Amino acid sequence: MTTVLVVDDQVLIRAGLAALIRAAPGLEVVGEASSGEEAVELAGTTSPDVILMDISMPGIGGIAATERILAGRPDGAPAILLLTTFDVDEYVYGGLRAGASGFLLKDVSPEQLLAAIVAVATGDRLFAASVTRRLVEAFAARAEREPPALDALTAREREVLRLVGTGITNAEIAHRLTVTDGTVKTHLNRVMSKLNLSSRAQAVVIAYETGLIVPNR
Repeated sequence: MTTVLVVDDQVLIRAGLAALIRAAPGLEVVGEASSGEEAVELAGTTSPDVILMDISMPGIGGIAATERILAGRPDGAPAILLLTTFDVDEYVYGGLRAGASGFLLKDVSPEQLLAAIVAVATGDRLFAASVTRRLVEAFAARAEREPPALDALTAREREVLRLVGTGITNAEIAHRLTVTDGTVKTHLNRVMSKLNLSSRAQAVVIAYETGLIVPNR
């Protein structure tokens, strides 16, 4: 059973999301929060597998709440799926840098929402990769910190990082490289360890920041 914490300051949206998740097999809502502050508190007390987090909220917004939640739980941290209203929102980039597992537009279909929750719970991929790539392309140049050097990575690890940056799944990477899924996971784990990354989303950002993927090509 995958447990989910729903965070949104609009009661009707929050209730609708919670009702949809409760009706889905294999998913369980363990809490509902109306603010970033409440989300941080409930994340600690309910230990959800996934947090569905609205970005724009009064007080502590979704990005700040994401940072606090992940900083407080370096091991076994929940996967955080950000929700946004706009097709291009620079705050989403900040969320990815904070370690969120991905994001969705609020007008997605119920099927897409449920599939996204399952996807980030398994850690297999960054959902809505094509939209995420557009955001990263638009805002990667604005990054405030210097991207890490890739000298510590092997040639195969760099290739895995590049393919992760394109948004494809581990299975698709394995097919392209003619290796097993387990081998891809091993390479990706080594990449994340060497570059001190905490999520697949951060790996996507790093792939752009370091030039492994060139925007608009």
